[in-house]
Amino acid sequence: MSSKPTLWFGLFVAALIVLAPALADARAGGGTSAGSRGTRTYSATPSTPTAPQARPVERSMTQPQQQTARPAAPVPQAQPSFFGAHPFISGLMGGLIGAGIGGLLFGHGFFGPGFGFGFASLLGLLLQVAIVVLLVRLAIGFFRARAGDSSTFAYATADDRHPPQSAMYESAGQAGARGAVRDEIGLTTSDYGEFERLLVAIQKAWSEGDLAGFRRYLTPEMLSYFSEKLSANASSGIENRVEDVQFEAGDLAEAWNDGDLQYATVAMRWSARDYTVRTDTGVLVEGRTGDRTEATEVWTFVRAPGGRWLLSAIQQV
Repeated sequence: MSSKPTLWFGLFVAALIVLAPALADARAGGGTSAGSRGTRTYSATPSTPTAPQARPVERSMTQPQQQTARPAAPVPQAQPSFFGAHPFISGLMGGLIGAGIGGLLFGHGFFGPGFGFGFASLLGLLLQVAIVVLLVRLAIGFFRARAGDSSTFAYATADDRHPPQSAMYESAGQAGARGAVRDEIGLTTSDYGEFERLLVAIQKAWSEGDLAGFRRYLTPEMLSYFSEKLSANASSGIENRVEDVQFEAGDLAEAWNDGDLQYATVAMRWSARDYTVRTDTGVLVEGRTGDRTEATEVWTFVRAPGGRWLLSAIQQV
């Protein structure tokens, strides 16, 4: 009989060991860095004020060799000379010089009586050619400068059309030139609002074990990971509930076009009542029903242009 308490205690400790990883990061996607970020799946995620460093993606259906190779740097080409780049000027100069030499030769040659006149004609001709070349150079430089000013203005205008809109993501917009490079698709207020809505909806579907709901919010890959964790919880006889989710702050890490898809990676800090109960009895296993806990994660969303955003990856901080 004395061995029974020891046996029960051993079983209790074993259960704690088995459940500890699941309970420590029980929320949807908690404790894992998994999913796909397209061709940037295995690239370091840019740091943000909310998430200075995100863990690399540790589990993905995207294999490293499937990543699109970056194009090789172009081989520098030899720049043509001024005359090579402007054949009209070359032909003009050739004709003028040829005419001058012809006048010199037919002016009785270098040693004939017409030498002085012919040589002076050639010098005058060369002076005219020099003036023409100078004027052409000045004109080309002027038009190049105007073209450069125009392209810079157009680039600035393009950036001004798509500034980060959400106040919660304002820090990303204050990154100056770096911020302009990070957002290649021009996210708007509605996009950031959709990210926050998906955060709440996904945690709700997780708490209810709603796989049909997951299909509306997740990529097939993320759906498989979430289903796997829900099955593990069900096998262990527990349910994790994440309630009253509230988005606290966030900022954009990067947004880019990737083939026929668009990706956006955002850092999000949020809070909720996060607790775990026994499925059969409702007895509290972990957490407190009235306490709010806070989490910071990096979420990546994907869509076809003009389509709905879906969660494609979660990275822990």
